[in-house]
Amino acid sequence: MIIDWAAFTPWKSLIGGLLIGLGAAVFVLFNGRVAGISGIVGGLLRPARGGMAWRIAFLAGLVAAPLAYGLAGALPPVRIDADGGTLIAAGLLVGFGSRYGSGCTSGHGVCGIARLSPRSMAATAAFMLSGFGTVYVLRHMM
Repeated sequence: MIIDWAAFTPWKSLIGGLLIGLGAAVFVLFNGRVAGISGIVGGLLRPARGGMAWRIAFLAGLVAAPLAYGLAGALPPVRIDADGGTLIAAGLLVGFGSRYGSGCTSGHGVCGIARLSPRSMAATAAFMLSGFGTVYVLRHMM
């Protein structure tokens, strides 16, 4: 394994992680809901009474965050090594997996583990092991 030390940004990563945790905590304290993105998007597909405005506002905030970051400084470069078909297939697999797993990495990994949920700990372990296995197969066996 080779670490790209030029792209290693521990302080920015730490600040980003702290902001994600702070955002999830503020969301649950003031809204009483877990900040799981798949659940929020899924709620838009099956709208419930009184649930549309805050979901749209939350998603608008997700879109606006990188724009606000761009105002403060240059956005970090993004390199994607996959073609369009691979990205679409991966996105669909993540979407279906999140719905079947009753949550995504943010819901289980950030909010669920913070609440000491055994189900979220098991789901996060499954996410991590699946990611490790997928990278190993794609990078070393194909």
